[in-house]
Amino acid sequence: MVSNTVRLDKWLWAARFYRTRTIARNMINSGKVHYNSQRSKASKTMEIGSIITLKQGNTEKTVVVKALSSQRRGAQEALTLYSEVFDNLAKRKNNSLQRKFHTYSSSNSERRPNKKQRRDIIRLKKCQ
Repeated sequence: MVSNTVRLDKWLWAARFYRTRTIARNMINSGKVHYNSQRSKASKTMEIGSIITLKQGNTEKTVVVKALSSQRRGAQEALTLYSEVFDNLAKRKNNSLQRKFHTYSSSNSERRPNKKQRRDIIRLKKCQ
């Protein structure tokens, strides 16, 4: 399971952050993954103890590398490859709660009109 040198894209895939290595490489190249607070290439050689910041959708995760692996295994083994920064967990939980409350608090006037309302709008526009 443990190897001496592992590429960044391969480690992200093995740690189960992304489903395929191609997706991991695309995320690295687009700047959504930072290695030790810097943009890097997919071929960057990983080191134990380095900090990786990555974005997945609306969430941003910061993890510390604990072990290296170039093989994708089960989820329980993938969790042993990294540890998540505690401050980041609290911030992510707070952001998810804010998104949840925002979606439920939206009023009906902000939504798109339904089919009947659209017909009424068209009828009004034709009369004018």
